[in-house]
Amino acid sequence: MFTQVTKGIKVSVQTSFEGTFFKNYRMHYAFGYTITIENLSKDTVQLTARHWDIFDALKDLETVDGEGVIGRKPVIKPGKSHTYSSGCLLASPIGAMKGHYHMVNFTNAEEFEVDIPTFKFAAPFAIN
Repeated sequence: MFTQVTKGIKVSVQTSFEGTFFKNYRMHYAFGYTITIENLSKDTVQLTARHWDIFDALKDLETVDGEGVIGRKPVIKPGKSHTYSSGCLLASPIGAMKGHYHMVNFTNAEEFEVDIPTFKFAAPFAIN
């Protein structure tokens, strides 16, 4: 598990290898990840946007920006958490992701970024 805390917001990531398949005459490697965002602060916060840098050993860096996570903009109260799962397709059996969430503190209307730790993907057969 990969974990990082920024401004009282703890982000934990668990990854999994989901398998391989052919798409457009090429082999692809499917990875899943589950992220838990835990509010350790004393303020209610809302996740409004995300930024991802996706590293694939066989492709250029891909950057993804968007609103919320999986169609939601969760409000997280102190001591509570939000968990979601998503996935990533790579051309290589090895890769990684990192990024940040854009959040708003409801107490003082401050906007801030919460780092998402770099987490690695590796198909079991690709690890020595």
